Amino acid sequence: MKDYIKINKSLWNRKTDIHIHSEFYDVAGFLAGKSSLKDIELALLGDIKGKSILHLQCHFGQDTLSLARMGARVTGIDLSDRAIDKAKDLAEQLNLEEQTKFICCDLFELEKHLDDTFDIIFTSYGTIDWFPKLDPWGAIIARYLQPEGQFIFVEFHPMVWMLDEEFQKIEYSYFNIKTFQETYTNSYTDGGMHQETPGLTWNHPISDIFRALRDNGLIIEDFQEYAVSPYPCFPNLVESKNGYQIKGFEGKLPMVYSVIARRETSSFYSNRGRIS
Repeated sequence: MKDYIKINKSLWNRKTDIHIHSEFYDVAGFLAGKSSLKDIELALLGDIKGKSILHLQCHFGQDTLSLARMGARVTGIDLSDRAIDKAKDLAEQLNLEEQTKFICCDLFELEKHLDDTFDIIFTSYGTIDWFPKLDPWGAIIARYLQPEGQFIFVEFHPMVWMLDEEFQKIEYSYFNIKTFQETYTNSYTDGGMHQETPGLTWNHPISDIFRALRDNGLIIEDFQEYAVSPYPCFPNLVESKNGYQIKGFEGKLPMVYSVIARRETSSFYSNRGRIS
């Protein structure tokens, strides 16, 4: 299974080259002061001034830097070396180098690079489907949360990944029963890759997310589902008042969900040690 890391790193390096120049990510607007964070996560995060935050799978750092602009001290982690290089460049342009730190590594080897703990761990949108199993993910969260620290998570709903490529009918299982091997020629943004690039993903039902967090000592404090996506990153979408919905399924399917969890005790992780 180690091959999936190499394959997906190559994919995300190619995606980064596209995304940094895309209208979707609007780097020019971001550098001019626009926040990349959406209303859903802003409401969940609240006042983060003075907080320490670990941002998992930060891509090229826009959300990481938006959190820093809100007064937090933020460490961003990503598998893609090109994304981390771009993140460091943006931090320098915004004079946010003292408030931010960026690390390039496989998430499950983070202990080789980082020994801190954090008030908040944050991750959002298109993250966990790149992992074959979630228990090691839950262990990483438990390892790096301070006692009583919060994990704040926003993600596309697993029901979205059940739909076919045109988002018109159910084609795939809700459950994690297979590896999806795809070849990408385009990303979810404007712009193309100019070369076929493979990637490996997995669907994870909500029960797997809850179990991965619970089994690693976190208590679920809040769970919400949302009928809209803040991003127009799928086919066959229509714009509604608060975001985007799938045409023909408006108000019938959840597009996004969020979880807030808290680390239960200071001793739990040391008793488990289940990252690997």
